[in-house]
Amino acid sequence: MKAGIHPKYYPEARVICSCGNTWTTGSTVPEIRTDICSKCHPFYTGEQRIVDSAGQVERFMNRLKRYGTAEEEKAKRQKQAAEKARQAFLKQQLVALDLPDRLFTILSDADYVTVGDVVSKLQEDEKAFLELEGFGPKSLEQLKEKAKQAEETFIAAQQLQ
Repeated sequence: MKAGIHPKYYPEARVICSCGNTWTTGSTVPEIRTDICSKCHPFYTGEQRIVDSAGQVERFMNRLKRYGTAEEEKAKRQKQAAEKARQAFLKQQLVALDLPDRLFTILSDADYVTVGDVVSKLQEDEKAFLELEGFGPKSLEQLKEKAKQAEETFIAAQQLQ
């Protein structure tokens, strides 16, 4: 063995953990500092403690939170877009329902101008339509069906744009 090329060996080197645990071992340095040991490591203690190195856990949690927020905002935007499409549908003229001429004439004579007028009346009191001259139960069912079809078609077309 050559003299002077090997580091000094300390048989009683102290190891100090950040949790306060200390022990001795042999080393080439007199004192060793460590962040984690068998007294505080989650594998040995059975704890569910997260060891954060350089803020990685915090960054991950922030990213996860932003993802959840983005999903909520996306759902909110989709809901607003659907409501906007519905409002645009309700503002359309009565012609958009593609009703038979007889039904269109009866509704026009009763001062129903927009699709919204018809839909709101259907929701409030559909029996009011039965009081119109020449408007029967079959006409009411036909009107409901045409309104539903027209709304589905209009909203589907709006979503494609």
